[in-house]
Amino acid sequence: MNDLDAWYRAADKPELVTFGPVHGLGVTGQGEPGGEEYGICVSALYAVAAALPSPHPSPLEGRWWVEDPRSYLEVPRDQWRWHLFLRLPDDLDPAVADRAREDARPSGLAVDRVQLVTFTEGRCVQLTHHGHYADEPVSLALLDEYMTEQGLERAGLHHEIYLSDVRESDPAKMHTILRQPVRPARS
Repeated sequence: MNDLDAWYRAADKPELVTFGPVHGLGVTGQGEPGGEEYGICVSALYAVAAALPSPHPSPLEGRWWVEDPRSYLEVPRDQWRWHLFLRLPDDLDPAVADRAREDARPSGLAVDRVQLVTFTEGRCVQLTHHGHYADEPVSLALLDEYMTEQGLERAGLHHEIYLSDVRESDPAKMHTILRQPVRPARS
């Protein structure tokens, strides 16, 4: 399942879905969400996307991890690592993305860090979180409970798709797909 409607849709309760390869603009970094490094990378992503011949607006996405055995909630946020991503049409010629990066270079933004990337998540559990990002642990606990009930375990990076503007401050208007690649749990 790779159509755009399915990619940007999730139920309010945990569900199991499968996705094939997706393509887009990506940038990797480390630091607090909303921090300086994060802001630099988001601006660079959007600068390259805006330079495409026919802009393909898509929601910002983030795939998150920590290089620490502790839960990410116990790790200082400045140590969080991320791949930020803007999905592009599957049939986009890679040369077009390269030209867009070149065209965005005069912006002075960190566009050299933006790459054309492809990733495959495969089987995932997901749901739509409604509310502030700080309240995501409640929704993540629902995903964890569902994974346990289904005999599944994590098999990839935590993935968030920001369906509302990431600068939105009214929790009633904030909607985020929380997605987690999974595999059968090991006994």
